[in-house]
Amino acid sequence: MNIQTVFEMKLDPRATAAGVRLVVHEVLGSTNAEALKLARQGERGALWVVAGRQTAGRGRRGRAWISEPGNLYASLLLDAPPTAEHWPQLSFVAALAIHDALLDVAAGLKPRLAIKWPNDVLIDGAKVAGILIEGQSGQGEGIGDKGAVAIGIGVNCASHPPDTDHPATDLAAAGAAVSPDILFAALSAKMLGRIAQWSCGEGFSTIRADWLARAIGVGETVLARLADRELTGRFEALDAAGGLVLRLPGGGATTIAAGDVFVLSQSSGGES
Repeated sequence: MNIQTVFEMKLDPRATAAGVRLVVHEVLGSTNAEALKLARQGERGALWVVAGRQTAGRGRRGRAWISEPGNLYASLLLDAPPTAEHWPQLSFVAALAIHDALLDVAAGLKPRLAIKWPNDVLIDGAKVAGILIEGQSGQGEGIGDKGAVAIGIGVNCASHPPDTDHPATDLAAAGAAVSPDILFAALSAKMLGRIAQWSCGEGFSTIRADWLARAIGVGETVLARLADRELTGRFEALDAAGGLVLRLPGGGATTIAAGDVFVLSQSSGGES
């Protein structure tokens, strides 16, 4: 992405009308870090921070996120929901918004798109987008009483990393040549709708149902890689908070709040 393209980033008119704001940078360390810095300086959501390239991008569990030019790197700063336990639900909200936006700009991808727990969007089973939710309590300097949360989104538009734990792809490689600015405009509108549906957690049951309709691996055998161990079992459901309910070989069940999931057997992908 060149400088001209970066500064061609625009919100969808529906997002602008709702009071959503946008700041763009050619280069940032991390859009999430910048969004939370702005919150400490007194900024309030909803505010998008977009960069053409990141020098210190990161994914879940502290992983580096390779941030080559030509892809979309964006974070949405929001005033945090009332309770921190609702923050992780924004992964599901964001995944649906990305899925919606991709269908808006590349409808032909519909049968090839799916969502993988907890926060990846896939094309043909390969990761095309990831999400990182980071929050900050109201105790920080400059942060309002409710705190702030950043929804970090990375979408591989023009390139993808070659060596990853889970296969990766990009829109161009998948035959959908969509520029980051076109995708971002669609995303800014779709995110607005999904956040309204979620309603600070009150509407999570409908978000959960929509997510499950698009998910990969539900009802299948999966490997769950946790911080301290690995578990294999059947992905049975999502609980009311978004945790993965894993049915173990012995018949018991456990709920996983965070981890990496790999589908070992699969009968079908997600639908939309």
